[in-house]
Order: sequence, then structure tokens, then C-alpha cells
Amino acid sequence: MDAGLGVALGAAVVWGVYIYLLKRLFSGYSPAALTVLLNTFAVAWYLPVAATEATNATTVLSQFGLSEIGVTGLTVVMTAIAFVLFLRAIEDGDVSYVTPINKTVPMFVLPLEVVILGQILTPLQVAGVVVATLAVYVANYDPGGFLKPIAKAANSRPAQLALLSAMCYAVSDLGKRIALQELAIPERLWVPLLLVGIAVVLLPGAIRNPPRGVDVRTDLPKFALAGGMVALGEHLTTLAFAVLPASIASPIINTQAIVAVILGGILLGERHFRIRLIAAVLAVIGVTMIAL
Repeated sequence: MDAGLGVALGAAVVWGVYIYLLKRLFSGYSPAALTVLLNTFAVAWYLPVAATEATNATTVLSQFGLSEIGVTGLTVVMTAIAFVLFLRAIEDGDVSYVTPINKTVPMFVLPLEVVILGQILTPLQVAGVVVATLAVYVANYDPGGFLKPIAKAANSRPAQLALLSAMCYAVSDLGKRIALQELAIPERLWVPLLLVGIAVVLLPGAIRNPPRGVDVRTDLPKFALAGGMVALGEHLTTLAFAVLPASIASPIINTQAIVAVILGGILLGERHFRIRLIAAVLAVIGVTMIAL
């Protein structure tokens, strides 16, 4: 368990830096095209690791039944949708605004585990849901009335996209846990399955919306860097979900919110940094209470 917690924290740091790089380095790419390019580089980076599972991969894949295919397919699709929604959210809004809202994923993971896997909800976990919800309120805080932040979130497209993305990520996180623990899909096979699957799902959209006004060849070093982070982050995430319950792994990994908010506030000079840092901390506290 302790090793799993350390791996999950490592994944949080990698993903937090990655979110900052997405906002800082890439423009002119549609969400689908950006995702396909990033995943292509990520798969290339991960091939040496996946090769160690090559002799076992054919056997495992040949034994895939409806459960394995269904869980893998659902996880791939929901992850793809969640990431595209998140890219659109940070495209329209500040990283330090969108991230605390988007990283309330465990607020949705826990109810899913209660319904699907029969997990019992404790009073502390209920309180955690309340605190995580408060984080959304604080991220939208604007003097002028108690209900103004709620109205702002309800009418803010980035906030709406971030929350919808969080819901999709929750389904994805639960799918990862089931795939890696209940179905025992090998970790080094799962990562390329997920990355390639997402690229295939989004490829039609990438073809319909190719990069415009940018030189992809000039950006290749950026894609190599970000793709390497995707490969590392997904590997660490997979290891965490292989040994931890989704309701524990998810909130720890989503502490990436603090990393992204700090980088967005300091390096990108985004507004209302202090308020959004408080929102990120509240989101982490809330999801941690949910995990306990």
C-alpha cells in the first residue's frame, strides 16, 4: 500500500507539470489532433517497456472476453472524451481556474464505487464530497453576493466543461481499477492499449480538424517532451490503480491540481492566484477525506 501511495504521488507531480505544459506550449491544434499527436509520441516512448510484455501479450489478448473488451473500450472512450473536454476548458479558461474544478474527479468516483462495487459511504467521505464541492465555489469566488460564484460556475463554459470532464474521468478511473485488479490485465500491456485506443477513437476528429497556422515539424521537440511525460504519467497511474482502490488512487493522483495551479499562477501570471490556490487546496482536502 505504501509503495502504491508513493507511485500515485509521483503521477500527481508528472500530470501537474504536464497540464502547465499543455497551456504553455501548444496552440493552433484541435483537441483531437493534439491528443493523437501526444499519444503517438507517448506510445513511441513506451515501446521499450511494452516490449518486455510482448511474449505474454498475445496470450492475454487472445483470452479477452466480453468483460475485458467492454471495460477496456469504455475506459478508452471515457478517457478520450474527458481529455478533449479538459483541453477545451483550459483553452477557454485559466489553468488555475479550470484545474481545481476538473480535479474533483473523486467526488464522482466514490458514488460509482458505492453503486457498482458496493462500497459503503462513511460520514467522513460525505463531508469530503461537501469540501470538494466547496472548492468549486471558491474557484468561482467573486465579491458581490453568496450565490454569485454559483451563478458564475453555472454560466461559465470552462467550468461546465471541467465538471463534465471530471465526470468522464471518474468512469475512466473506475474502469482502470476494474481492468487492472478484477480483470488482472498486465500493467505494461494496459498502458499501450489505453494510449493507442484513445488515439484511434480521436483520429477521425483529428483528420477533420488538422493543425492550422502551425508548423508541426517545428513543434516535434515539444511533442517529444510532452509525449514522454504522458508515457511516464500513464505508467505511474497504471501502477497506482493496480494496487490501490480507485477511491484512494484517484484523489492522490488528482493532487496534481495544486502543482498546475501554482505553475499557472506563478509562470503564466494568471489572475486571482491566491483564491484559486485555496480552491485547489480545498479540492485536495476534500478528495483526501473521500479516500479515508
